[in-house]
Formats: sequence, C-alpha cells, structure tokens
Amino acid sequence: MTDVVKLERHDAIAIVTVDNLPVNALSAAVRRGISESVEQAIADPAVKAIVLVCAGRTFIAGADITEFGKPPQSPGLGEVIAELENSPKPIVAAIHGTALGGGLETALGCHYRVAVKDAKLGLPEVKLGLLPGAGGTQRLPRAVGPELAVKMIVGGDPIGAADAFKHGLIDAIVEDTVAGGEAFARQVLAEQRPLRKLRDDDAKLQAAKADRAIFTDAVAAMTKKARGLEAPFAAADAIGAAIDLPFDQGLKKEREGFMKLVAGEQSKAQRYAFFAEREAAKVSGVPDGTRPRPVARVAIIGAGTMGGGIAMSFANAGIPVTLIETGEEQLQRGLGVMRKNYDATAARGGIPADAPTKRMALIAGVVGLEHVKDADLIIEAVFETMAVKKEVFTAIDAYAKPGAVLASNTSYLNIDEIAQVTRRPEDVLGMHFFSPANVMKLCEIVRADKTAPDALLTAVAIARKIAKVPAVVGVCDGFVGNRMLAARGKQAEKLLFEGALPQQVDAVVTKFGMPMGPFAMGDLAGLDIGWRSRKDRGITSEIADALCEAGRFGQKTGKGYYKYEPGSRAPLPDPEVETLINDTLSKLGLKRREIFDQEILERMMYPMINEGARILEEGIAARPSDIDVIWLYGYGWPVYRGGPMFYADQVGLKQIAERLSYYARATNDATLEPAPLLARLAAEGGNFAALAKPAKAA
Repeated sequence: MTDVVKLERHDAIAIVTVDNLPVNALSAAVRRGISESVEQAIADPAVKAIVLVCAGRTFIAGADITEFGKPPQSPGLGEVIAELENSPKPIVAAIHGTALGGGLETALGCHYRVAVKDAKLGLPEVKLGLLPGAGGTQRLPRAVGPELAVKMIVGGDPIGAADAFKHGLIDAIVEDTVAGGEAFARQVLAEQRPLRKLRDDDAKLQAAKADRAIFTDAVAAMTKKARGLEAPFAAADAIGAAIDLPFDQGLKKEREGFMKLVAGEQSKAQRYAFFAEREAAKVSGVPDGTRPRPVARVAIIGAGTMGGGIAMSFANAGIPVTLIETGEEQLQRGLGVMRKNYDATAARGGIPADAPTKRMALIAGVVGLEHVKDADLIIEAVFETMAVKKEVFTAIDAYAKPGAVLASNTSYLNIDEIAQVTRRPEDVLGMHFFSPANVMKLCEIVRADKTAPDALLTAVAIARKIAKVPAVVGVCDGFVGNRMLAARGKQAEKLLFEGALPQQVDAVVTKFGMPMGPFAMGDLAGLDIGWRSRKDRGITSEIADALCEAGRFGQKTGKGYYKYEPGSRAPLPDPEVETLINDTLSKLGLKRREIFDQEILERMMYPMINEGARILEEGIAARPSDIDVIWLYGYGWPVYRGGPMFYADQVGLKQIAERLSYYARATNDATLEPAPLLARLAAEGGNFAALAKPAKAA
C-alpha cells in the first residue's frame, strides 16, 4: 500500500480507501496504491468483493494535472482501470462529493457504482482543452447512451446522482459510501450477479449505430458555442469511435486525441487559466491569521441594471438582500426587470420553475438610504460620477453599523477619494461587477490605500460565495480591465483616421476569438455616453462626434458604427458610415491608406499588453495571471489563448516590444513605446510568467 491508499477487510468485503486530500487527485502514488490494494484483495481467498471509497469531502475529483507534460509514471490510469475491470471479484465504486474526470473514469472501470444523493459525476476535461484520456469517451456512452455522453463530455458539465441513477450510470443511491457500498457488494454476492464490464456492453449504442443522427444532432447542439475551440470537436470524434469501432480501437483513437490535445497550445492555455483563477483568490500583503468578517445580510444601493444584476447574484446564492432606491417608481421598475429576467430563465429551463418566486423573496426592495443599517456588506451601484458617489457614501457612513464593509461598484473612479468622505476608510473598497452582473463571472476587488485586510478578505470570500471570480487590484483610473481596454480603444479610433473601417477592425478582433469588436461594443454600450463624457472634458473625436451629431447612438437608435434591422442586434456595415468617415478625413486633410489585418491585430493587442506591463510595474495587479483572469472572465478573452499576458509570452516579448516601437514611430504616438518592464524583459529574453509571485491564500 501507499500512504494515500489504505486497505481493510470487513470479513468478505475488502474496503479500498483513497485518502489523498484535499480532492483525492489521481497522483502516481494513488494509482499505485489502488493497483496494489486491488491485487492484494484479489489474492486473498477470504475476500469475495471489493469496495472503492474515498476519505474526506469527495470521491476522486480528477487527475493530478500537475503531472501533465512530465514523464509518465507507472502505473498509468488506463492500466489501473483495466485492472479493476478485469478483476475476477466484483468491484463497487461508492461515490460522494464529486467523481470527475479520471475519478469518474476509475468508477466506470468498476463493475458497479453507487453514490450518495448529492454526489456529482462528470467528465469536464473539455474545460481544460482536453478529452477524457482513460476510456471515458468509450465507457460512458456504453453506460448512459451517446446522447447524454455527448452532453457530459463535449459540454463538460456534471450530472447529479438522481440523473445518474435514471440513466444507468450508477446502480443505486445510498446514504453512506462505506456502509452503502458494502451493503450493495453483499447484495451482488447474494444474488450472484454477473460482473458487468462496460467495455463489453454495447446495448446502449445500438440505436445510434442504426441512426447516426442521434449522435450527430447531439454533437451539433453541444458545439454551437464552441467557436475556435479544438477540444469539443476532438471529444465528439472520440465518442463517435465508441459507436463505430470495437472497444480497443476506440480506446486507441481516444488516446491519440488526448495526446494531441495535451501537447497543443489551446490546452496549455486552458490549463494555465485553470490555475490562474485559483491563484487570483490568494491575496498578498494580508497578515497571517486574518479572517473575513461574517456577512449575513447585504444592502445594494441602486436598482438599475447593475444594482439589479448584483442583487440577483446574491439571491442566487441564497443570501438576503436589501435593495435600496431613492424613489418608489425606480424601485418597482428595477424589481420588475429582475422578476422578468428570472421568469425568462425559468422558461428556458435554466432554473427550476419555482426559483423566480423563491429568489425574489430574498430581495427586499425599500426606499431610503437609512435601510443600510442592518447590512454587513453595502454595495453602492449608482451613477458613475464622483459627486454622486461621495454623496451616497457620506449618507452610508451615517447609517451603516460599525464593521460593515462599504463597497463601490465603480468601473473607473478613485476609491481613495470616495473613502475620504467617510469616518471609516478602513472599511471602504471597490467591488467592480461586470454587466450583466448576474451572468458575468468577474469581480474586480479594489484595495484602497486604507482598506483593512479583513475587509479585503470579506470581499474576496463573498465574491467566491456568489460564484464570482475575484481579482484584487489597486487604485488607478479604470483599474486593470478598463485601463487596458482604453489603450485598445485609442488605437481602434486611430485606425479609422488612417484608413480602416469599423467592420474590418471588428472582424480581426472577433477572428482572434473575442466575442465582439470595439466598434460593435461601442454600439451596444451607447455612443452617446462617450460623447457626453468627451464634451464634459472638452475633448473631441471627430468621427465619433459626427456619428453622434447625426443621431447615431448605436443599437438603441438602430444606427451607430453599424446599422441594425428592427428587433435585431446583428451589426450590418453601413455605407453611410464609410461616407461619413471619408468626409471627416477630407475635412481634416487626411488620406486613407490600405491597412492589413496583421497591423490591426498587433495594434489591438500589443498596446493592451504594454499597459498590462505598466500595471504590473505600478503594483496595480500583483501577478500577470491576475490580469489574465480579469480579461478571461470580464471581457470575453478566448480561454484557449490564456489571457493577454499569457498570449504575450507565446508571441515573444522581444517581437512585441519591437512592433510597439515601430508603431510608436510610424504613428507618432509616444505612448506606444514599450513600458520599461516590457523593454527590460524583452532585452533579457524573459517573459511575464517568470514574474509570478506566490501569495498567502485568502
């Protein structure tokens, strides 16, 4: 045995327990321990059946992905699973918590599976840019049929024990893994049940063998949103092999697909993103032993789009919310929108039919800021102007109880300045949610100069509790995401003055993998917002101003950089915009030149990377991976490209620095010169990954 796997005998039943906390990952020691334990149990004539269980809070939750890319250690998972499957004695996997990836593949190699009622079972490898590599694509379709297998493998989402039982993935739901697994094993022995080897059972494949559309329709449904990703299609091919080929040939095809993906750039990026998300929850500069403050009730000020979305996020997590407005009309309008959103999600089957009523019951709508008095966390989500924010925080300070965390959902403004109007700056921080707040996963948590460590950890902990990905940043204009976005926006605008058209710029950005380009995004947000802001600051932008002067405010008016058909959000290139751009350039004495897609790509991406380098130099972000998390979860950066700083390392910092210097000269824009950090790393042949600093866990 090994230290992480133990074997004990309950008369005729051998109990093999994996104890590799926290998640019982399938390390080499675990694989070896399972193999040796099963061999010993098979060799013991007193043992008639074997039960595989796990200690701690979960069954085997997956492979040890830190081993990927390293020399393989024996035994491989496929060997261990074959050993389980070929055991002459029945083996029962007893599952609690989650059986994911290699964990479920291990269970599929057992002859029987039982699970507690709240267990989850899945093959989520696709989310790491992989496919199951130890028989999952061959055994799961035989266990549940190809349709559900496609959902679970190509989609990557787990199913609960009730569904698993309904579809034959598990044989029983039990109260307790050890007792339940042992009782089931005794039942198998008493009934002299034959050993069911999934590899030999093609019964659930027959319908798809006769009508391949059963499989192809399921794949088409699950790959609709997989634009640019390789793994979902490779996974679908492997499942297809289960239908078309004998088991061993299908297993060989699966392995080939896995090896190709694991060595590919996409999976490297997706595995990096997996670790980056976990690293982002760790906060530097927090004393050991600091604990978050308890949060039983939250108050949100403002029932508009942002405030309502934030309130829904808390209600979704079962946390009571007091939603505060200045007037009854605004409050009822906001509550109505939230109810409508919930009803629409329920109608689509996204949440249970009774969920809208239950969740709305957690949101108490009231008028008047004095209602913040019972809240442990107060989030302000009012207009993005400093004067209004200060007015609200002055009032909050008067009403809030001592120790309440006071957060501003600002996307640009200085949190230090907001904190100064209170008598408790140590309780003040930023919690920048992204729109729509009930959907988008990112929460930029802004640490102000005087923010107390426990207040900061409170924001991080509560963000995670409501299923957001927290990233701690410092105070500056636009923080991390919007500051980098501004650098891209400046170049997008300049490209129009040099000869590009909105649709050309946007096409390059979407081909790269972003959900939309800068001009389509401007139309969605409303061009009048930027126009008003420019007028307030005495700034002009001739093309954007001309569009607004012509009443082209974007989607809301059916015309912006693009035109929109009634009831449609699809941007259509508009010859009127090209004419307007040409006329503007003529007035300014400028001539259009031909601009190639490669230049557009470099000018869209490299200035953002340069700004990211400045952000790191200034300590606004603690790690390059934090910047990447912000872009992955707040701005739709394609996960298969890992984030802007990861992408920069893939391209090579020397090349990026050289191209930035070239564009700085060619466009007479000194802001494009490489940031000192970028220039230094490029000169040294270094990369951003080397800057990663471990932090104390939050």
